[in-house]
Amino acid sequence: MREVKSKYAILGMLSIAPMSGYDIKKEVETSISNFWSESYGQIYPVLKKLIADKLVTKSVESEAGKPDRHVYALTAKGRKELRRWLLEGSTPKVQRNEFLLKLFFGEEIPAQANIAHIEHFRELQTGLLQKYAAVEKQITQDNAGNPNLPYWLMTVSYGKHISRALLHWCDETSAALNRIAKRQK
Repeated sequence: MREVKSKYAILGMLSIAPMSGYDIKKEVETSISNFWSESYGQIYPVLKKLIADKLVTKSVESEAGKPDRHVYALTAKGRKELRRWLLEGSTPKVQRNEFLLKLFFGEEIPAQANIAHIEHFRELQTGLLQKYAAVEKQITQDNAGNPNLPYWLMTVSYGKHISRALLHWCDETSAALNRIAKRQK
């Protein structure tokens, strides 16, 4: 199932501009890595299939003293397929979350250990909020006038909202765990 979605992530990246496999990986890391990831092991087999399906073309650019650069570009058929997929609804995926799994069985350990987990999680969310602010500033500066910018900012906003909500959840959960810890003494 993931490879099928990888197909659309790669088509989407190529809708921005023609890129090499390396460029696709770097663009994923700098743009959508907070909610999507792709490895080289996923990218290159998918690119090969996209070429076979005539959704993408490949050209080779020679550079003096460097290995040839393979650049992939979206075809009209590829753009049509991307747009078809974008118009479909999406099904939320059930997330496997080790942190919540441990909290679910938290009765088995002292409340203070659970509180420490929550505090660590709080630090992660605070760091993410800082990261989102930096990403928002950078993409706004680098992409003024780009018609994709409002959509990119919407995904950053999503991350900011989620992190803020999780910080609120951390406050509630810490308070509840502190009440439990007092009863355990």
